[in-house]
Amino acid sequence: MKSKILVDMDGVLADVYTPLIHLEYQQSGILLTPRVLYGKLEEKAFPSFYKHIRSKGFFRTAPRITDSVEGLRYLNDKYNVLIVSSATEFPDSLTEKLEWLNEFYPFITWEQMIFCGRKDSIQGDVMIDDHIKNLGSFNGKKILFTQPHNVYVDDKTLHRVSGWNEIAQKLL
Repeated sequence: MKSKILVDMDGVLADVYTPLIHLEYQQSGILLTPRVLYGKLEEKAFPSFYKHIRSKGFFRTAPRITDSVEGLRYLNDKYNVLIVSSATEFPDSLTEKLEWLNEFYPFITWEQMIFCGRKDSIQGDVMIDDHIKNLGSFNGKKILFTQPHNVYVDDKTLHRVSGWNEIAQKLL
């Protein structure tokens, strides 16, 4: 039986930092860099965070994380992959995330997509996520995908990766 790999969307497949930095600059004239965002959760790092993520099109137009298409395709060919995203908090995100996945990752079927509120009830062998709150109660192998908000996390139960090219190595 193939191992079940749970893959987060925002911060693992979808780059949410680039549009947030751009939108903050448009609104305030302040250009934030990833380095000044280190250690700050998105809602603290971006003054208009909730306004931006609640805006129509935010999730639909997010760029892909570098090498995520090739990396996810590799995982999907070898493992039982499920995309698990906290998508029910923001009204437009459900539809936008579904459309986004269908466009950029057409090899992922609707049966492999789980849109939920909390991830603590989803079971698998491996979880790849950028938020430790989602990895904390997970019982399988925990892979932390590096993003500015988690750069200072030092937890020996987590396997850190800084990009998709490192994920396959962590699964061996």
